Amino acid sequence: MNRYLETFFNSFTGYANYFYHEITYPSWHNYFYWLIGISLFFFTLEWFFSWRKNQPKIRQDFWMDGFYMFFNFFLFSLIGYHAVSSVFVQAFNDLLASMGMDNIVAIEIGSWPVWSQLLTLFILRDFIHWNVHRLLHRIPFLWEFHKVHHSVKQMGFAAHLRFHWMENVVYRTLEYIPLGMIGFGIQDFFLVHIVALSIGHFNHSNINVPLGPLKYVFNNPQMHTWHHALDWPNHYPYGVNFGISLSLWDFLFRTAHLTKDPKGIDLGIKGEEKFPKSFFEQSVYGFERTRKIKK
Repeated sequence: MNRYLETFFNSFTGYANYFYHEITYPSWHNYFYWLIGISLFFFTLEWFFSWRKNQPKIRQDFWMDGFYMFFNFFLFSLIGYHAVSSVFVQAFNDLLASMGMDNIVAIEIGSWPVWSQLLTLFILRDFIHWNVHRLLHRIPFLWEFHKVHHSVKQMGFAAHLRFHWMENVVYRTLEYIPLGMIGFGIQDFFLVHIVALSIGHFNHSNINVPLGPLKYVFNNPQMHTWHHALDWPNHYPYGVNFGISLSLWDFLFRTAHLTKDPKGIDLGIKGEEKFPKSFFEQSVYGFERTRKIKK
C-alpha cells in the first residue's frame, strides 16, 4: 500500500511540475502552446473563411468550450487523474509480475525506422479510438456521458474540446492494453498527438476544404457534421461517421454517410431543452442521468 501511495504522490507532484513547466517555458516541444497555437489557427480560418456564413463568429458556448479545452487536456490530470492512473498502471504491472510476466509486449517494433513506428501508432491508435467511439454510442451508460459532446448546436473547432471527463477515462483504459502489446522503441509520441489534435480541430471547424478522393481516408468537417446531426438516417440508429482522424474505417465497415451537403442540417441531441447548460452540470450529468434511469 505504501508503494502505491508513493506512486500516487510522486505522479501528482510530477504532473504539477510538468504543467508548470509547460506554461512557463514555451518551446517547440511544448504541448500547451501547440494546443493554443493550433486553436488560434483554426479560429482565424473560421473567422475569415467561414462555411456557415449565418453562424456567429463567436459561436454558441464558445467560451465554455474553451474552458473544456484546458480542463480536459490539463486540469483533469492535474487534479488527480494522472496520479490515479499511475497507481492503476503500477497495480497492473504488479499483477503481471505475480503471474511471472515482465510485460505484455507481443510485437516488438523497436527496430523499425522511427517514421514507421509513428505511422503504426497513429493508425492503430485511431482504429482503437474509432471502436471506442462506437461503444460510446451503442452502450446506454456511455452514451449519457457522450451526450455532452453531442450537445453542440453550432460547429466550430472548439466543439472538438467539449467532452465529458469520463471519456478520458474510457479511451485511456481501453487503449492501454492494445497499445501496450506493441513494443514501441521510442518513448515520445508528441508528433502523433499534434497531428491527431489538428485533424480533430479540422473535423469540427466551420470551414469547407474539398479533399477530393482524400475524403475516403481523412475525416473532414462535412463528414463529421453528419455525425453531429440531430437526426441520423433510420438505418443508422446509433449514428454515422465515427472516424476520429481517419474516415477510412467508416467506409471499410459501412458506417459512412455523406449523401448531401450538411451545411444547413440541425445539430444536437434529442431533449436538448432539458440538457444542462453549465460546465459543472454537464460534468456530473452522466451519473445523475444513469441514477434516474435505474430508478
